[in-house]
Amino acid sequence: MADRDPQALRRQVEQRLKGTAPGGDPFDAWIAGLSPEQAAALRGHLPGDFARAAVMIPLVERPEGLTVLLTQRASHLKNHPGQISFPGGRIEPHDAGPWEAALRETREEIGLEPGFASLAGFLHDHMVLTGYLITPAVAFVRPGFALELDVTEVDDVFEVPLEFVLDPAHHVPRKRAFAGQEFLTHDIPYGDRQIWGATAGMLLSLYRLLRED
Repeated sequence: MADRDPQALRRQVEQRLKGTAPGGDPFDAWIAGLSPEQAAALRGHLPGDFARAAVMIPLVERPEGLTVLLTQRASHLKNHPGQISFPGGRIEPHDAGPWEAALRETREEIGLEPGFASLAGFLHDHMVLTGYLITPAVAFVRPGFALELDVTEVDDVFEVPLEFVLDPAHHVPRKRAFAGQEFLTHDIPYGDRQIWGATAGMLLSLYRLLRED
């Protein structure tokens, strides 16, 4: 993929996400890597009551172009230890909505102050096979922030150029199985990091959105 004007890419993200709204019918949610037919076949094996959650997809506005800020979950966690993820978590009753939940969770997990993030819009809800319905909130993050990690949840943070994520040459197919069905997903390796699962699925959703005619 040829490099593009960083501001042009930012404008494209803004344009494609303009007017998007969070939430929706859980049965319309996407399951990363699955066709609609496969998703329909798997729904009978999924929990009946999904917990609502929100994550922030932080796009940091670096001089050389947008980067995606990612976290590496703490290695001692019971669920998904060491996995690459976005900051976020369960939407609590006191949260005004998914964006507010994503802001709160991001501040709690990595110390990003809300004033550095501005909402660009929302991606389609994603269903996670462990029982969560996740609303991804895409945000532009201005530089100058200082992070303080909650070591009970996060081992590390790092940034990946958005251009790298959007290059299909870096979308590596991988077969996975669940409930007796085999399906194709895509990983995004970056150095010694392996971005996979729901995190890769959301990034690929952003990729498809930006590639729509």
